[in-house]
Amino acid sequence: MQRGSDRLNVHRDDEMKHELQGLLRSGHPTRTEEWHDPEPSADDDPAVWGGPVVPGGVPRSVADVRYEFARILGRTAFPARRDDLIETLRRRHAPDTLVETVERLPRSARFANAHELAEAVLEA
Repeated sequence: MQRGSDRLNVHRDDEMKHELQGLLRSGHPTRTEEWHDPEPSADDDPAVWGGPVVPGGVPRSVADVRYEFARILGRTAFPARRDDLIETLRRRHAPDTLVETVERLPRSARFANAHELAEAVLEA
């Protein structure tokens, strides 16, 4: 995005303020066409709205932890040993708490998929 003096910049800002005025005042979308509004989360969606799902403090289900590992690792990381998974997690900039939980697993551990990994992490 180019920053600098642009004679249309002030006009575009005013236009955007006008478009968002109803949303800012009411706290909910004010468009008449429903297809403009974001869809609400489904009942079976993983609990990722509060940030990354990490094992620890808050009790999590195997499905939530599996989803987070699968999202970061993908299919190409499996089957893999513990050290390979740690390296892949770091390379893909995973949250430190996920890397630390995998580091606590036994060195000889080998996982065929994200589900096995999630079960092992939650048991540890």
